[in-house]
Amino acid sequence: MVLTKERKQAVISNFKKNEKDTGSAEVQIALITERINQLTGHFKAHKKDHHSRQGLLKLVGQRRRLLNYLKKYDLAKYRAILDKLDLRK
Repeated sequence: MVLTKERKQAVISNFKKNEKDTGSAEVQIALITERINQLTGHFKAHKKDHHSRQGLLKLVGQRRRLLNYLKKYDLAKYRAILDKLDLRK
């Protein structure tokens, strides 16, 4: 259920702004989205795992707050990340 080091590096390299960027809003949103997708697959096999479902809801809320921040300060990047991650909004 945890992102592997290789997968995390791949996601960071796709969304980073510069060579040392690992914490920008775009990178954080992409990492959270990857984790949400993994947890969604986990729930197909484990329907009664309510504790992990609570964690999923927290991740969704955190991603929503980061997206709202990005929308407020840079609308072009917001739209670009929605398209790149196939998030509907």
